[in-house]
Amino acid sequence: MSKVVEVESDQGVAIVTLSRPDKLNALNMETFEALIDAGQALSADQSVRAVVLCGAGEHFCAGIDTSVFMAGMANEAGGSRMMPMDDSPANFFQRAAVIWRELPVPVIAALQGVVYGGGLQLAMGADFRIAAPSTRCSVMEIRWGIIPDMGISTTTRATVRLDHLRELVYTGRVVDADEALQIGLLSRLQDEPLQAAKELAATIARNSPDAVRAGKYLLNHVFDEAPERALRREALVQTKLVGQANQLEAVRSNMEKREPAFGPAVKIEVNID
Repeated sequence: MSKVVEVESDQGVAIVTLSRPDKLNALNMETFEALIDAGQALSADQSVRAVVLCGAGEHFCAGIDTSVFMAGMANEAGGSRMMPMDDSPANFFQRAAVIWRELPVPVIAALQGVVYGGGLQLAMGADFRIAAPSTRCSVMEIRWGIIPDMGISTTTRATVRLDHLRELVYTGRVVDADEALQIGLLSRLQDEPLQAAKELAATIARNSPDAVRAGKYLLNHVFDEAPERALRREALVQTKLVGQANQLEAVRSNMEKREPAFGPAVKIEVNID
């Protein structure tokens, strides 16, 4: 794996670390590519049950590296990279953030220090954001004369009220952790966010991998669907789970009061059309 993004796994939990601490983990082109590569590899790994996304050093991510802006001004980073990728409606830059929402397992972002611009949009791709009380967040793009365009229009829909998001996008204002929690940018505050994220990931990993993946699949779809479609999807997903080996093992282990021994996850998708 790339040196700018490190990936390690233990007992079904993958730790993905932005590793440019001397640059406050700012996102350069290599980091964008490495994030996409890591997400694709983890998505294909049936042994992964949860992911923790974090930054090395004192900060999660200061946003996009100035080298990316310079390349864009020289037309080196534009063109095809702004077009949808072959396997996704997202473009290259968006993909680095939304791939974590698309990942079939839960993703927990452990945040500290600055979480600015592209770094905040990357974090919003996670299912949960656990942050240190000293964390500072900002939608910083307005200061560069651009809009936030790494999937924020999709990843904030169910978490941040629109008027709060409008203010952040229009002003670039830095908000502290307490305010970020209040307006929905953060899930909770912890003095040791990485440890808390690992503990949550371990708790998730102890459950049936089929049920966890099915739960994420369901929740990724139903909030944008009409009620009748959402209810239909919910029912069909349940029928895919009931009777599967891991579902039966969940029942048996509960009845026998022992730790479950789950097998590999199965792919859960349904067609409601």
